[in-house]
Amino acid sequence: MERKPYSPEKKGKPSEPTAEELKSQTLKWLSKLEREIKTMKSTGRLPEQQYKSLTTNMRAYVKDARHFMRKGDWVRAFEAVIYAWGILDTGRRCGIIKEPK
Repeated sequence: MERKPYSPEKKGKPSEPTAEELKSQTLKWLSKLEREIKTMKSTGRLPEQQYKSLTTNMRAYVKDARHFMRKGDWVRAFEAVIYAWGILDTGRRCGIIKEPK
């Protein structure tokens, strides 16, 4: 399979279908994340202060995502959502945050 040559004029804003898909995925995953955050609980493996620090950081990324959404910056909004998901997922895999029932 032959690769298309790099085209610098295409660098920058995503095409309309891509932008709409990015917006759709950002909203979908942010909604799921906010539901997860409402019900998450500590397993007790970390001291309370460290657990609070972890969850504060996660919530800060959610707040950042909302900020970027208001500005129409869907790339950064999506990144913030994914970072927050990464914290949640890592917390669960390490036994710090309880798995949902």
